[in-house]
This record gives sequence, C-alpha cells and structure tokens, in this order.
Amino acid sequence: MIRVLVVEDQRALADALAIAIGAQPDLDCGEAVGTVDEALREAARRPPSVVLMDIYLPGTDGIEGTRLLKKAHPSARVVVLTADATPDQLARAVTAGASAFLAKHSPFGDILTAIRTTAAGKLLVEESTLAARLPSRQRGGGGLTRREHEVLVLLAQGHGLKTIADRLVLSRHTVRGHVKSVLAKLRAHSQLEAVVTATRLGILPREMP
Repeated sequence: MIRVLVVEDQRALADALAIAIGAQPDLDCGEAVGTVDEALREAARRPPSVVLMDIYLPGTDGIEGTRLLKKAHPSARVVVLTADATPDQLARAVTAGASAFLAKHSPFGDILTAIRTTAAGKLLVEESTLAARLPSRQRGGGGLTRREHEVLVLLAQGHGLKTIADRLVLSRHTVRGHVKSVLAKLRAHSQLEAVVTATRLGILPREMP
C-alpha cells in the first residue's frame, strides 16, 4: 500500500485529491493538509511513501517543505505540484530532494502515474511543467559519449547502479564513473537534475519507457 500525503492550501482541490487518491485500491490517503507545519506533524504521525507538495503555500513554501520532509523522512518521495514556478524555484526544488514535477492541474490519471512511478523509486519529469522552463545549460548533446548516453537513459528509467552495471555488462565502479561524467557534462548536481537538463536539451525523449 502506497501512503500518500497531500499538501495543498486550496481546500477544494486538496480534499478532491485526497478523496480520489484514497479511492484507489493500492493507495492510502488520509486528510489533506494546507501548510508545511501541518504536513510535518501528519508525516510524523503517519510516515508517507509519497507527498504531493504544492510550491506556493502560506508560511513555509513547498520547496523548503520538501527539504524538511526529506530530512525527517528520507525514504519519502516528493512530487512537486506547480502552476507557474520560475526556473530558479524548480532548480531549488531539485536540490531540496524532489523526485518529480507535475502541473498542478494535470489530469488525475497523470497524478496517479506520478505517485506510482515515484513510489517505485523512479524519477518523473513532465515536459510541459519542468523541462520547458529550466534554462539550457548547454546546447547540442552535452558532449555525452554513447556509453554515457546509455547510462543516462537507464538512470531516467529509475534504475540503480547495480542494474545498470548488469544491463551494460560493466562494473559498478565504471558505471559510477559514467554517472559522474554525465553530471559534470550537464552541469547537474543530482541524477534528477541531469534527467531534467537532458530532457530540456532533447538528449532524452519526453517520455521514457
């Protein structure tokens, strides 16, 4: 069972999300909350698997809320809901530990997909919300080698170092070196930021299998 926490200050939207998510057989969603403080208290009471976090909240914003929740519950995955966030805010959210980004008024099916995808340990970037807004750090293919591109694709699909090493018949040490090289070439500070940047530059397809 995937335990979901909704953090959204628009009461009607928050309640609708909580009810609809809770109706899914594999998802458990309690009462939605409207502030980061309430989210931290609720998470302490019922540790969440996935948190739907609006960026714009009264008091502490969703970006700092993401950082605080990840600090208290490192295994929780945070899906950032955004309507018109700036590139700087989105970059900060990546650094804070967000696992996915989704338009605030996305179809409900997309929200369910984001919850299940991130709960499974995969990254998720919706082209219309994040990739199109992040500034390009480089042009072209980022100077990635064929092998680095293969590693990047597998990272985008949510695979860990061991799985990537097995699939590419490489040692974990070699894969780790490729990952570091990918991050350096894309000027990214995390795997998610690398995937975001690669999507923005057209190095990765908009939808990963």
